[in-house]
Amino acid sequence: MSIRALRTLIAIHRHGSFRAAAEAEHLTPAAVSQQMRALEAAWNLNLFERVTRSPKLTETGLSLVGEATRVVAAYDGLADKVANRDALTGELILGAVPTTLTGLVPLALSQLKERQPGIHVRIVPGLSNQLLPQLDRGQIHAAIISRPEILANSLTFAKVATEPLVLLTANGTEGDTAEDLLRHQPFIRFNREAVVGRQIEAWLQSRNILVNDTMELEGLEAISSMVAAGLGVSIVPQRCIKGAAELPLTTIALGVDAPHRTLGLVSRSDEPRAKIIGATIDALERAVAIGAFGKTA
Repeated sequence: MSIRALRTLIAIHRHGSFRAAAEAEHLTPAAVSQQMRALEAAWNLNLFERVTRSPKLTETGLSLVGEATRVVAAYDGLADKVANRDALTGELILGAVPTTLTGLVPLALSQLKERQPGIHVRIVPGLSNQLLPQLDRGQIHAAIISRPEILANSLTFAKVATEPLVLLTANGTEGDTAEDLLRHQPFIRFNREAVVGRQIEAWLQSRNILVNDTMELEGLEAISSMVAAGLGVSIVPQRCIKGAAELPLTTIALGVDAPHRTLGLVSRSDEPRAKIIGATIDALERAVAIGAFGKTA
């Protein structure tokens, strides 16, 4: 038996097939089959029902998955347990939604590097609905996302900021209220595949506001530039970190019932890098407290 074989067994359970597990673990399907046969032979156990085309875990196999998950988590956490409590080391593969990549993420990573230089972070950009499956498959360790409507019980979400949604207009745009501007100006829509995009659409529908869509974009910088160029108005999160260069834009509150997005760090509840995750959350909270580049906490 090896830790690698246990990881493969867990991957089969998570992904539902040998082929999907092979892809997740960067193995060939033949190597996955060989590892599982060796595991069964070593312990004289029947882990799979092979009467169907896709092997299905037996009750014994499912029990072993539960124990294997705890063993692998303990193995991955060994270095963290014996290391100096104040000096963390290791790699963190961190997902992040695009709206955080030019403000919150770089400022937080600078805080993390200052206090924990032994932590090496690799960033994986993506929308929340793209990052959550990667987290489930073990391809990333944690992700900075907008909290979705539904979150699996196997995941832990640590809130770091609340950002109200506001109307964004070019300076001097004529209009009395946010609703008046939305009804009469071209609308630059936030990507509806994003959590924020769905929140915006739900708010517009709740107010019976019919907008004139001209484009649908994902990045805040792209949307802000389009609005500043006088191509329309948009609804966006009012970011918790101010940008280095401000465009000639005006923000208008949407009212007392305005929606907001909750930014936070999501990770698996059984993630062995708990201390690294905790240090990252601390860095994110410090960045939000600072609020802008060039300031100190």
